[in-house]
Amino acid sequence: MKLLSLNSCHVPDDLSTVTQYDPQSEVNPESVGMSDKQINKIWQATEWLYKTGASPAITLCIRHKGKIILNRAIGHARGNGPEDTPDTPKILATPDTRICLFSASKVVTAMLIHLLDELGEIDLLDPISYYIPEYGVNGKKNATIYHLLAHRGGIPSLPKNTDPKLLFSPDSALDLLYKAKPIAPSGHRAAYHALTAGYILGEIIRRVTGKDSREFLAEKISIPMDMPSFNFGLAPEYRDKVALNYSTGIKPVLLMDTFLRNILGGSMEDAEYYTNDPQFMDTICPAGNIFATAEQASRFFQMLLDGGRYQDKQLMNPMTIRRATIEVARPEFDAKLLLPMRYAMGPMLGAKPVGLYGLNTHHAFGHLGYTSIFCWADPDRDISASLLTTGKFLVGTGLPALLHLIATISLQCKILPPSERRRFS
Repeated sequence: MKLLSLNSCHVPDDLSTVTQYDPQSEVNPESVGMSDKQINKIWQATEWLYKTGASPAITLCIRHKGKIILNRAIGHARGNGPEDTPDTPKILATPDTRICLFSASKVVTAMLIHLLDELGEIDLLDPISYYIPEYGVNGKKNATIYHLLAHRGGIPSLPKNTDPKLLFSPDSALDLLYKAKPIAPSGHRAAYHALTAGYILGEIIRRVTGKDSREFLAEKISIPMDMPSFNFGLAPEYRDKVALNYSTGIKPVLLMDTFLRNILGGSMEDAEYYTNDPQFMDTICPAGNIFATAEQASRFFQMLLDGGRYQDKQLMNPMTIRRATIEVARPEFDAKLLLPMRYAMGPMLGAKPVGLYGLNTHHAFGHLGYTSIFCWADPDRDISASLLTTGKFLVGTGLPALLHLIATISLQCKILPPSERRRFS
């Protein structure tokens, strides 16, 4: 990766040659109170992001009032990264392309935990050590499941200089976390838990149910919702066309590079290298390795927006969704992200006047995934959206285009009258 380069992918003059969608999967926008003009503005903003060269592939799916209004892909799933040559074999991205959700996976894991609470198998206020006795040492005895869900567990990072290959060994990661000392008493400080909380929550699922997170997700969500590939890791039969991740944009240096390593434990290049390894698709990383299409991610958030219901199946109680999406504390600067954050018990929340999911998105809930993936639902607009990208960047021309796209979605999908907004009860 070149230091003084935009590290971008090649963008063809004719974007139609790299655009894929099935018009039959998208409803007439007028049937849900929108217009072709609004849809076109959202897609034009998507094309602008692609034109920056910051992401070799972008897939986008938006549902409004439960109907798909956009389900498209632009770019290449593999073969058109910054270091690839014109001769590198290329595979076009399609709406069916699986992309790693990275930290957007956290919401799914969190909802599995909330489901266990709904079923009476756990209590979110119980100490973690009640389920995992070996965790309750070195000042962690009173840390609760609630603390982990709210990024207040006190163990936001693995120890410094941890080998990135630990991603392939969940048991080794757990051993380190059992021995870890918290940076602050549990509940005292918001500090984004990039990977750590996921491993502990996954282990709680295993000890309580006797099933690993992959099996439990398949049983409770993936199979009932008719999307068997929506899971931690990726089954071999889907890997031939899975999208690869690419480090793009201007290379982070000095303070920015330190900031990234402090959160993730490695560089952008490390993330690209290790998450493209088939071993990452073999393992279970509850905080970061669900592979999905944009439509599947949108479908999951639509189920939450529908109060836990999918078609004729009630997968969760509406009150469970409500509890999971209530703000846990006033907004404060996150000790790891160094940004003012609004957290619920699992999701990241939107804000007024500007938030993670655009303008005036105070009731929106979802999650970011490694700098450029956004998955969320907005009850005030009655939308569930998933924007999946394969370019990983913090600095460069892609950032303003990405923010513009998120803002455009919030502007074109208007806030509905109070009587039409979604509420969980």
